[in-house]
Amino acid sequence: GRYRRGDLIHRLLQLLPDIAGPEREAAALRLLSRERDLTDMQRREMAAAALGVLGDPQFAAVFGPGSRAEVAVAGHAPGAGPVSGRVDRLLVEPDRVLVIDFKTNRPAPARIEDADPAYIRQMAVYAAVLKTIFPDRKVETALVWTDGPRLMTVPEKLTAQALARLAASVDS
Repeated sequence: GRYRRGDLIHRLLQLLPDIAGPEREAAALRLLSRERDLTDMQRREMAAAALGVLGDPQFAAVFGPGSRAEVAVAGHAPGAGPVSGRVDRLLVEPDRVLVIDFKTNRPAPARIEDADPAYIRQMAVYAAVLKTIFPDRKVETALVWTDGPRLMTVPEKLTAQALARLAASVDS
């Protein structure tokens, strides 16, 4: 199903950045070959989705040196209380922190405003926690849609609105 497809693509996006570019396709297909119930066409489609993201220049920093996969994040987010989660990809640079979440929905929305509000709320909470951990850096959030592939920055205005709605719901 669609959730399994998403899990498998997430796994590829977690593991393949550490493999040299020319070797990634073979590695992806090897990893997916362990999934005995998938057809060759399904394996190729999933590998192509992950490789499309990894090969797109707009994602270079997300998967480049210094970025990390599956990073545990814990802390307190104003309006959300204690938070414990795992971000799909994290890049910490001297002047900014970039947190990325992968989404495998098909079709991907055309605009970030059309994304599921739960995704925006999730990114808002992660950003709030990371701002407490890295108070001297700008925290940016983005969603990577494997359908496309497409990188969508989540504007700070949207994350602020999501946190305000979350705080209002907790208070009521």
